[in-house]
Amino acid sequence: MTINENIKGFQLEFETSHKCFSPGQIDTGTLAMLSQVEFREGQKVLDLGCGYGAVGVTAAKLVGAANVFMVDSDPEAVTYSRKNAQKNNVEAVHIIQSDGIETLTESEFDLILCNPPYHADFSVPRRFIEKGFNRLRIGGKLLLVTKRKEWYKNKLISIFGGVRIHDIHGYCLFEAEKRQRDYSK
Repeated sequence: MTINENIKGFQLEFETSHKCFSPGQIDTGTLAMLSQVEFREGQKVLDLGCGYGAVGVTAAKLVGAANVFMVDSDPEAVTYSRKNAQKNNVEAVHIIQSDGIETLTESEFDLILCNPPYHADFSVPRRFIEKGFNRLRIGGKLLLVTKRKEWYKNKLISIFGGVRIHDIHGYCLFEAEKRQRDYSK
């Protein structure tokens, strides 16, 4: 399957399969998140749970491919991310197959972007939030999109000390900024 989408002024093309999340079109929550992100050239960006690469490829166009790290546990998603990085001329992105970010050697990210699975238990988003906090530089931001509000709001406040919430097209976009080295207490 092929998806063509204009995102942030770039006409992008993504190859995908029925085994990947949202194979027929870029997920509405992902597009909502991308519409709100303020990318700056040179920012170090982590696309956590990258799927076939819509977020990471978009970020690479705006901040420079070498500054973008894309992580997913699914080998097929990683394969499609690599194909899509090449297809969209951002081959210098770093694409890693990993179950989370524990094995990632990079840290001090300016942005971590995530559309976590929210139809299951909260073990994956819990790990993404807690481990993501430790990989952000002071002043760095975690942006996370979901349809579920209360658990995420409470978890982000407990870790970051505060969170901004944007309601967009039925989704909640959470924006949490790291202001201190350790979790809020």
